[in-house]
Amino acid sequence: MQRIGVLTSGGDAPGMNATIRAVVRKGLHAGLEIFGIRRGFAGLLANDFVSLGAGSVGDIIHRGGTMLRTARSEEFKTEEGFARALEVLAARAIQGLVIIGGDGSLRGAERLYQQGILTVGVPGTIDNDIPGTDESIGFDTAVNTAVQAIDRIRDTATSHERAFIIEVMGRNTGHIALEAGLAAGAESILVPEEPLNLGEICARLKRGQQRGKLHSIIVVCEGAGEGFKLGDVLRECTGLTLGLQS
Repeated sequence: MQRIGVLTSGGDAPGMNATIRAVVRKGLHAGLEIFGIRRGFAGLLANDFVSLGAGSVGDIIHRGGTMLRTARSEEFKTEEGFARALEVLAARAIQGLVIIGGDGSLRGAERLYQQGILTVGVPGTIDNDIPGTDESIGFDTAVNTAVQAIDRIRDTATSHERAFIIEVMGRNTGHIALEAGLAAGAESILVPEEPLNLGEICARLKRGQQRGKLHSIIVVCEGAGEGFKLGDVLRECTGLTLGLQS
């Protein structure tokens, strides 16, 4: 193997630049020629390649997002688009690909592998919803960012004596909500993996109110329910003033 490509696809995640840097530095050490593919699979179809050397990945390790930029490509999912991708890789003499991204990106990697393109899939998604890895790239940063936000919101919640509902990302996976909620001391955490029990949440809020608790924090994963609708229900059953943040 002499020539490889690297791309980032789907949603960006903190740590993608560090991964690109690692791929380039390791590839150069192995004597490979490395090409970055801009804008993921969309850039692959558009033949948007750039040669990467040691200088190309300098001063990027601490930056969020991705230097190669990213996009989603519906065309790549079609038979015509996929055939075009294979043609571009053959014309560029790319013998292997490193694909950094979430479940959709890795499905694309698997499809390319089935057609004989050697691929390495690197899980990169803040949702941490990729089987086979403890923590995907970006998840730890997302959790810590959420914890910092919850800590600041709690100050306001205490000052105004309110309960706050904080909606976090995660799609249909509750990892961010669970870990951020536990670390930040949330009173209730709602995740898609567990049934929603509004009666229990209302009872917990009322108990806190009765013992003089000045604030309550409820963390909701976006796939577990809509924060504003939940706020309306809880406001009605408890009589509390609720704030909403996402």
